[in-house]
Amino acid sequence: MTDVSASKPIPSSSSGGFSISPVLLVPFRTVTGWFGALTILFFLFLAAFGPLIAPEPTIPVNYLPGGEVARLLTPSEHAPLGTDYYGRDVVSQLILGTRTAIMVGVLSTIFTIFIGTNVGLIAAYYGGRIDNILMRLTDLAFSIPFLPFAVILVALLNPSIWNIILTITVLSWRSTARIIRSQALSVKQQTFIRAARVAGASDARIIYRHIFPNVLPLALLYIAFGVSWAVLSEASLSFLGFGDPRIPSWGQMMYFAYVSASIRSAWWWTIPPGLCITLLVLAVFLVGREYERYVNPKS
Repeated sequence: MTDVSASKPIPSSSSGGFSISPVLLVPFRTVTGWFGALTILFFLFLAAFGPLIAPEPTIPVNYLPGGEVARLLTPSEHAPLGTDYYGRDVVSQLILGTRTAIMVGVLSTIFTIFIGTNVGLIAAYYGGRIDNILMRLTDLAFSIPFLPFAVILVALLNPSIWNIILTITVLSWRSTARIIRSQALSVKQQTFIRAARVAGASDARIIYRHIFPNVLPLALLYIAFGVSWAVLSEASLSFLGFGDPRIPSWGQMMYFAYVSASIRSAWWWTIPPGLCITLLVLAVFLVGREYERYVNPKS
């Protein structure tokens, strides 16, 4: 990814703010941005209305007329993507798994950006000892390898969707904090910040009313890449068997295909979740790329 830490401050009005609407419309400037945005909207639709769309929202075990489990049935009229080793409809799992991916991606990224942005803003504004303490904590977070730490933490806390979100949040804020700090240090030197101090504005007002709007596009950029990272992280943990067993997910589908020795033979069970993960991550990356061009036009 192109380095945006040294990009110029976002043009602002005299009060240090800017209109949010153009920032939200950034992905729709190019064909790839349109594709990414529409793909994300499609997955958001599935996540919101999945239980109403899925053929079997409770994902029951299906049985053949003779009473046997409808195991590994190939795609047919009644089951467009067949069934898995346990007789469950693959399409229903795929649709309901969308909500898990979106939920983990969005919530963990919101928490990550909230922590990282505040750490970066506070460190940049106050400097000195506060900056040193916060950046040393950031360095400590960088020294911890993500996947081994995530596996250990989820195993200790018991597999659940909220523990996965917590695990992703604990380590993912570090990059955002460092980049936001770098951008905020540049904005901090602008004339309107000095004018706000002279006018008697409080530290909180200067940070969140004047500096924050100018680093918001950069935060949106890291929201985009953060969602991709969170979706991949959840899929990885679920594939390793640390996903929430009560909630269907794309990574969990591939995990069950692997443990049942069907991952090579039942293509209708393994390829669709892999494609969904790829499409969602690609779509978020394309949207993030548009924000990167917006923040750093030379990229």
